[in-house]
Amino acid sequence: MTIATVDPTQELAAFLRTRRERLDPDDFGLPRRRSRRTPGLRREEVAELAGISIDYVVRLEQARGLRPSADVVEALAGALRLGADERAYLFDLTRQRPRDADGPATAAAPPLARLVADLSPLPAMLMNHRFDVLAWNEEMARLLVGFDALPPSRRNAMWLCLLHPEIREFYVDRDRVLREGVAHLRTAWAAHPQDPALTGLISEAIAHDEEFARLWEERDVKLNGRGSKAMRHPEIGAIDVHFEVLAPLQDSGQRLMICRGADEPSRAALERLRTR
Repeated sequence: MTIATVDPTQELAAFLRTRRERLDPDDFGLPRRRSRRTPGLRREEVAELAGISIDYVVRLEQARGLRPSADVVEALAGALRLGADERAYLFDLTRQRPRDADGPATAAAPPLARLVADLSPLPAMLMNHRFDVLAWNEEMARLLVGFDALPPSRRNAMWLCLLHPEIREFYVDRDRVLREGVAHLRTAWAAHPQDPALTGLISEAIAHDEEFARLWEERDVKLNGRGSKAMRHPEIGAIDVHFEVLAPLQDSGQRLMICRGADEPSRAALERLRTR
């Protein structure tokens, strides 16, 4: 399977269907009729909840080229009980969110690159929307990989996490990391539909990882701005790392990730790694 750049009409249709089918009629006080042969709500039930015609919902789910207004998108998001990330994804697919005028960042903004260096001894790196690593400090290189030794096309946080033969085994809870990585990439894919490098990355992951391909079809969307990961580092053993992702007001297409030890043993382990 090869992923293509986003066809918003087809993806909107598939996304609406999957979200409708995940809903439980009991949560809406709807009767469980014997004639319910498919999971979730019926199209007419979604139409009624959203205050739009059943014909409109049918045409959306059949990818018949409609461009719903922002009001209709908002109504559908409410009817389908979408979370914040899913709602943003729906707005991206319907082209109701403003687009950046500039293309994707391919080089670190100099002030942000200096900030990455100044954050030492905390591991830090700078990424663009497709998770290309644009700048890093020595602590991040020691924690993950020597970025200088990688070809530029492989300096990508998602590729390293999902496909690098060694780093992909770092993570104790690999299933969760994989699921979150897929959801991150799908969110970026919808927001940047004409980025061939991003779609190429996704196609490669689908081709090389069956679990990634399965999760991709579930159409989960989410962005984690903070969290934690348990790792088995080959040099310092088990560590728990907290991470925070920050978005600058200027150079808004770039993201700064900062890591720190989640507890005293992990902080001591990172210090040992830094001073080796």
